[in-house]
Amino acid sequence: MIRDTLGGSGASMLAASVVLGMMILPTIIGVSESSIRAVPDSYYEGSLALGATHERSVFFSVLPAAKSGILSAVILGIGRAVGETMAVIMVAGNQAVIPSGLLKGLRTLTANIVLEMGYAADLHREALIATAVVLFVFILIINLTFSLTKRRSKK
Repeated sequence: MIRDTLGGSGASMLAASVVLGMMILPTIIGVSESSIRAVPDSYYEGSLALGATHERSVFFSVLPAAKSGILSAVILGIGRAVGETMAVIMVAGNQAVIPSGLLKGLRTLTANIVLEMGYAADLHREALIATAVVLFVFILIINLTFSLTKRRSKK
């Protein structure tokens, strides 16, 4: 689709973004839906009883009550996207260069570690380990954000 519409090889950052977006949507939708269903019916019914329309009841009563669960769903989806390696390798072009645009190929940090660790030595191995540390810290920050969001929702 991308190759036919925009030209180029089709293996690009844009293609990887579309694939990752489609892969994380079920996670985000599932967790968000369960968060919205966990809101007591009395919120919605009380809003209707006060004269609000269906839309206003949902947007101003139910969704704010489910906000932390929806935010948690988004954070979980981002965490899942960071961990996806193989799908991105297949559609992103697997090029170990910094892309100059959305239609250029790229290689993710995880793919770089997996593909190059087998033959890396000395400084190259140290650079790959540093890359792994950066990835670990990034995932740690995502998980801490998720934990703080969940803790705030319990209060």
